[in-house]
Amino acid sequence: MNAVVADFAPQTPAAYEVPSARYARCIKASKKARWDIDADVIRGRSFDYGQKFLPDGLSKVEELPFLANEEKRRLSHVQGRSYAYIFGLVERYIGAKILEVSRDHWLGDQVALESLIRFSDEELKHQELFRRIEQMIAAALPEGHRMVADPNDVARAVLSKSTWSVLALTCMIELFTQSHYVESIAPNADLSPLFKDVFMYHWREEAQHAMLDEMEWQREHAKLSPAERDAAVNDLIDLAGAVDGILQAQSAADADYFVSICDRQFTDEEVAAIRAGVLKAYRYQYIITGVTHPHFGRLLTSMTTPAQMQRIQAALAPICA
Repeated sequence: MNAVVADFAPQTPAAYEVPSARYARCIKASKKARWDIDADVIRGRSFDYGQKFLPDGLSKVEELPFLANEEKRRLSHVQGRSYAYIFGLVERYIGAKILEVSRDHWLGDQVALESLIRFSDEELKHQELFRRIEQMIAAALPEGHRMVADPNDVARAVLSKSTWSVLALTCMIELFTQSHYVESIAPNADLSPLFKDVFMYHWREEAQHAMLDEMEWQREHAKLSPAERDAAVNDLIDLAGAVDGILQAQSAADADYFVSICDRQFTDEEVAAIRAGVLKAYRYQYIITGVTHPHFGRLLTSMTTPAQMQRIQAALAPICA
């Protein structure tokens, strides 16, 4: 698995050829990492609500010092619930897009085709995993939690954009998925064991997905004219704004839900701080850790002009401030 994560050798897409050997390595990694939701992940267990779900580095709960320890733990449960929901949300469009781009390999490289079909199958399994997790958490936490976006509506909106921009967004998501687990979730011994395992198994399959995203993004890039690439950059900026819109709405809903299920009244200033803190955490989780990922930065820079990069950075500046 580590070999797959490390195998991100930059390529020049100008004369792109399908790198069949790299697709074959993804198939090998997929077979090795294969897991079952019940037999391997859940194993008859429940979530431990006496422990946090998300580590502090992702939830940012330590930046709300007026919260008691139990309140910080409860806020991590609320955030963890939405963390799983948002992954399930984006995987709806990812599965559809990967099936779409696999069409180019139907009568071509069958190794590449198999790797993408496996990718799609694994994304469907991940969606089912996150639906199961939501059902389990919903049965334990108080009623009133709200999911602000419908997966199909989000998928339709994303898929209306250029393939280049959708693959760029997808590559970013699957790279930060790995960094979240490796850098924050795996080293933390104080998280609910089941919640931790959900994202360990998710990470195992996302590693080869990021490699496939990269190859398909580069392949798409090679097809486009300079004008088409410039339009695709605008689409990527639009997608980043749309993601932020979802995060703004979900963070506000989650902050209000958290305040409603606590056993005390918060001041107006504290409520405002909770809302700002949850939004900051969600932007960090889903945008900042992606756009600052070193490998994503290298890929994006290799496929954009300096002027295009400046447009992207200007659009992201208010989000990343």
